[in-house]
Amino acid sequence: MAAHKAALRKAMSISLRSLSPSDLHHQSQIIVDRVLASPLFLHSKNVSCYLSMPTGEVETSALASAILRAGKTLFVPKIDVAASGRMDFLKVYGEEDLRTFPAGAWGIKEPAYEFNGQRRSSALEEGSEQLDLVLVPGVAFDRSLSRLGHGKGYYDRFISSYSSSKSADGLKKPLLVALALREQILEAGQVPTALHDCKMDVIIGPEEVIGRLDHQD
Repeated sequence: MAAHKAALRKAMSISLRSLSPSDLHHQSQIIVDRVLASPLFLHSKNVSCYLSMPTGEVETSALASAILRAGKTLFVPKIDVAASGRMDFLKVYGEEDLRTFPAGAWGIKEPAYEFNGQRRSSALEEGSEQLDLVLVPGVAFDRSLSRLGHGKGYYDRFISSYSSSKSADGLKKPLLVALALREQILEAGQVPTALHDCKMDVIIGPEEVIGRLDHQD
């Protein structure tokens, strides 16, 4: 399983590196427009969106700003360097706040733990508002809604922990919506998965949507 995943990551890396910046930007624009027009987004109040790496995945800078302009509450990932494999989702306090984030691991922008001298709200905090929608990155996805991440386990751990804590409070888990370039969408069964790997609810690509955009479960 580990070898199969490593081989697929290597193959996908080669494929994604061949994308021109203009193609990456064009695909990303279409995907962002699909997200913003979807019932999943329109019916959500609290949204988590990853901040994209410089290359190799759907660009989300415009999407993150649009989420805020739409009046939604935005949370973005923050990797806890003091705890191996742990990731938190922290609240963003407007577009100016978003613009000030420095680049962290892998060139990905991340918020500081504090904003204006106060600790940022975390999606994991007791009493925090329920996340309705989590926009998820990945290396590859397939038509059975399986996801291959970068191998660090951040999203699988967060989603498992978050869903367990919220279900204990009687709340439903957030919808998991993957954003995928056309090169990242494979046929069903081509992404190797283990029991701990989370399935997506929907995959949004530039030419198609896999899953239901009116998902209510």
